[in-house]
Amino acid sequence: MSSPCDPQHAPAGDVGVALMMIDSQLKSVYDGKSKADPGQQALIKQLTASLGPKGVDDVLDGACTLIFMFMQWLRMAYEDHDKDVIAHVVPNLVTSMRMMPKSVRPEAIPTMAGMVVAAGTGLSPSLWRKQYGYWTKDEMTPLEATAFLLAEHINRLTDDPDFATRMITEALSSSDED
Repeated sequence: MSSPCDPQHAPAGDVGVALMMIDSQLKSVYDGKSKADPGQQALIKQLTASLGPKGVDDVLDGACTLIFMFMQWLRMAYEDHDKDVIAHVVPNLVTSMRMMPKSVRPEAIPTMAGMVVAAGTGLSPSLWRKQYGYWTKDEMTPLEATAFLLAEHINRLTDDPDFATRMITEALSSSDED
């Protein structure tokens, strides 16, 4: 029986812009900066300001697609070691978010954890979230933080600071070729 949250029913969204935002944050953290490059920040701000409502929805869907892809990769990696992805990723994610009270309000953490569990069990994070209503303004930064934390988790596991970004870029490139 197919779920209404099956990824085949979900829009992929603008994965490129979502990935650019996450990659910018990763690079600033790895470079030891407290903030992303001002030029990159200005470019992202200009891009997101020009999107309009449909474009913003596409970036939200793109971030959810990233979360889904990251969780699928993590699921396979943990299963290769006979470990459960939910048991290893969700507690780490929740703990990290709780240490970010200025960026992630406590009431957003259960939603982000639920979305990661949905993705880890093969459901579309976007469709899972939308069954509870439209995104709130207070969920935008936690959504970005969730994608960032998952990408950073992958990069730590692989000991490669560009692995998560490269994995998605290669997947996008191969889908363009098909």
